[in-house]
Amino acid sequence: MLRPLVAVSTDAKPVENYVWHATPEPYLEAAVSGAGVIPVLVPSLGEKIDLDSLLAGVDGVLITGSKSNVHPSLYGGDASEENGPYDPARDATTLPLIRKAIEKGVPLLAICRGIQELNVALGGTLATELQEMEGRFDHRAPENASQDERFAIRHAVTIQPSGCFASVFGKDAIHVNSVHRQGVATAAPRLEVEAVAGDGTIEAVSVKDAPAFAVGVQWHPEYWVKSDEDSARIFRAFGDAVRAHAASRREQSVAAG
Repeated sequence: MLRPLVAVSTDAKPVENYVWHATPEPYLEAAVSGAGVIPVLVPSLGEKIDLDSLLAGVDGVLITGSKSNVHPSLYGGDASEENGPYDPARDATTLPLIRKAIEKGVPLLAICRGIQELNVALGGTLATELQEMEGRFDHRAPENASQDERFAIRHAVTIQPSGCFASVFGKDAIHVNSVHRQGVATAAPRLEVEAVAGDGTIEAVSVKDAPAFAVGVQWHPEYWVKSDEDSARIFRAFGDAVRAHAASRREQSVAAG
């Protein structure tokens, strides 16, 4: 059986006098080895991308993390040099892609910046510089560290009972890494909080009324998908949802033909 295709978000970055559209390799490796799918990069070209055509050709959407932040103007905030960098080309692509994928029932997994984009796309707000907020942990990666040290498993999150993540993990707490400085402030009305850190930071959400798998996590399961079982479970669940969507489309095609 052919492996299904999954659309993967990209950052638009100036490199060598060009604008490159790219994403870090760990997300692509995790899509292949953890979810069993073929990742296809989607350029951040905003309205130039026909989302209906794109989503007719893939069976899942993966929204990746990034160093850039969602532009505050999209959720009623104020932009600043300290809160940057920003990537408006990515915002113009991912936010409508997220909404369209949910509408069409295409499975969605959103990671780090991705959960923030998911929240903003559905009407939520973000909190910037969490480490400066009273009672919050410092969720940033240590400076001048190796990648393994930056993405090391650092703290526990509590899984909400009876949610979709409770069925994914089969337990009430897991340990995750932490490589971010902003997060969900007010969750969008359509989102269900699935996991929280000890300081109250929202760590995972699902879309309440989504016709298919549609979740976001604030941590980085892609980095340890080959060695950490809980990280692997997220990508397996996503891959299963993608294959179920692909099978459903095949059945509909056969019935129609």
